[in-house]
Amino acid sequence: MAKKFDYKKYIVYISFITVLVVFSIILRDRGFLSYGNIMNILRQTAMISVAAVGMTFAISAGLIDLSTGSVVAMSALTTALMLRVTGWIPAAICGLLVGFVSGFLNGIVVAKVRIPAFLVTLGTSSVFAGIARTMTNLEAVPIINANFNFIFGSGDIGPISTLFLWTIVIMILGHILYRKTSFGRAVLAVGGNESTARYSGIKVDQIKLWAMTLCGVAAAFAGILYAGRLNGARYTLGENDNMSVIAAVVIGGTSFSGGKGTIVGTIIGSIVIGMLNNGLLLMGLTVSEQMMARGLIIILAVSLSLRESKND
Repeated sequence: MAKKFDYKKYIVYISFITVLVVFSIILRDRGFLSYGNIMNILRQTAMISVAAVGMTFAISAGLIDLSTGSVVAMSALTTALMLRVTGWIPAAICGLLVGFVSGFLNGIVVAKVRIPAFLVTLGTSSVFAGIARTMTNLEAVPIINANFNFIFGSGDIGPISTLFLWTIVIMILGHILYRKTSFGRAVLAVGGNESTARYSGIKVDQIKLWAMTLCGVAAAFAGILYAGRLNGARYTLGENDNMSVIAAVVIGGTSFSGGKGTIVGTIIGSIVIGMLNNGLLLMGLTVSEQMMARGLIIILAVSLSLRESKND
């Protein structure tokens, strides 16, 4: 007897194809499928994709990080300020260190103090946002280092944006860590059943700590990419990204309750959100109409993904 096709396992790919086909038909005269527009979508989604890879580890471990947007801003500003006094490599390292420290602090409180990640990162999000605002007294910081801007956002290698290349690199590294290492397996075990994981010898607190730290580092790298793409940094970078990052992860097939996920699905989920943003813009909707339509579509997509998780 033929095995019944379970469409729920492929909801992210179905969503991707559906959005692509619908907008391709509706916007066939507005260049939606042109190479330039497709590459523009991939540029715009690169930062969400990178941050979402880190969020996949956190959510897979049964955690969540609501401070992502604030870490993005702090990292971008730190990198931009460091570029005034040093080269692009030390500056980028300093930006990543901001994410490492922020994620590590979140992880310490979650793992050792045993406060739910939702509450911890809700609080630290406000703290980090305040720090970002005071770093430059609300002033933007331009970046004139041509090498940095080319490598981390504004450059193209042939017809391909460096931002898209970074997305591919982070996706591959994330997939290897998630699927091919003992850390990735431990993350899934902790998210699936924390008590069972603990009894099986997994150091649950340590896994939570490093999952949150990894989430912070990914957010910091997204901030560096923002700075490179925009040739500058300001405190508002990433402030509206939390919903998109979490939605990309859940739409991509990661269980919101933990224990199940996919890095490739997360990237596809991010691109789906990018296509929605781009398509709604090309349709001529006002900003308020775009926000309402995008929110409703994301709620629908996430609802389907959550129903799949509950039925598994």
